[in-house]
Amino acid sequence: MKPVRYQTLAGQSGGYWILLAVLAALVAIGYAAAHYMEVHGHYVTGMSNQIVWGTPHVFAVFLIVAASGALNTASISSVFGKGDYKPLARLSALLSVALLVGGLIVLVLDLGRPERLIVAMTYYNFKSIFAWNIFLYVGFLLVVAIYLWMMFEPRMNKFGKTAGTIAFIWRFVLTTGTGSIFGFLVARQAYDAAIMAPLFIIMSLSFGTAIFLLVLVAAFEWTGRPLDDDILRRLKNLLAIFVSAVLYMTLAYHLTNLYATEHHGVERFILLEGGVYTTVFWLLQVILGSIVPLIICFSPTLSRSRGALVAASILVVIGGLAQVYVIIVGAQAFPLVLFPGMEESSTFFDGAVNDYAPSAPEILLGIGGIALALLIAVVAMRVLPFLPERLGEQPSATSEPVTAEAATS
Repeated sequence: MKPVRYQTLAGQSGGYWILLAVLAALVAIGYAAAHYMEVHGHYVTGMSNQIVWGTPHVFAVFLIVAASGALNTASISSVFGKGDYKPLARLSALLSVALLVGGLIVLVLDLGRPERLIVAMTYYNFKSIFAWNIFLYVGFLLVVAIYLWMMFEPRMNKFGKTAGTIAFIWRFVLTTGTGSIFGFLVARQAYDAAIMAPLFIIMSLSFGTAIFLLVLVAAFEWTGRPLDDDILRRLKNLLAIFVSAVLYMTLAYHLTNLYATEHHGVERFILLEGGVYTTVFWLLQVILGSIVPLIICFSPTLSRSRGALVAASILVVIGGLAQVYVIIVGAQAFPLVLFPGMEESSTFFDGAVNDYAPSAPEILLGIGGIALALLIAVVAMRVLPFLPERLGEQPSATSEPVTAEAATS
């Protein structure tokens, strides 16, 4: 295999600086939204005493889960010895760090009192999965940073497989911990399920691969670097497998719940009578986020088009956000079952479906987290050589034309 040459982004074009300015502006708007919520209180959001995890948590969990999956390409290279993926390992590790930082920032700023994170970092309740996750998140950042050092420093390349294996194991443990947050919650009918952990692992692979594909295509197309269609074909096949697995695990989750009588109420709510949650589940998560991308990936014609592949990846991202929204918000909207087999009602909303509508500050904070992750990746690619000079000899005939900005960057 020919040695891979890496190169930083030139970063001298007007398009590059416009991209930086847009991302920085979105980050600033996101911070301003968080500051607004902190000053005025969470009553300015759609959240309440009944729904305490809102849209910011949806973005945060999505980014954290996707961060684990974004490392998949690097893991395939180092752990499983697939040399074709080795040139992309640096970008894969960079995206995993950037996405995790973006998700954690949203999570911290949505706490209402982010300065009290110090308490959570100094006093631990190891009966709480949240305490475990502090170690998992910080440890993941440290492990991937060391993994990147092994890849950048030629003298340390011989330890790359060991570092990659540790990162591979750690990311599965991290995603298991994130899924277990919901799997261990017995109060909500939609949670309290052991399948939550493997479901989140599969979700991470799907979301992370889709985001990696989008960043990869954008980075190579906008900078005019040759990108081999064979690499895209392999990643497309991986994406199709992961999307299929998420769809299967989701089916298994709901069929398991339907088997238990105690879960019939929440299943009827999510699948049939949940209003916006039912619509989001079937339209965005199942049809647009799963079935349509699978049709694109398995179509002999559409699967050869980079534009169609980008569209499929975007739909997977949208479907992923929808899935996390249904899991987090939809489960809280369904009333707590305080007395099984009986109906209850009071001035405390017992037995009532909880109302929730995302507010502008919540949405802007979530978008700010995504922008921060992309900003970290773009600046890092300008400072350090994360991208190979080429992946293939020339752009494919089916690829979209390179823009004028790409030719000058």
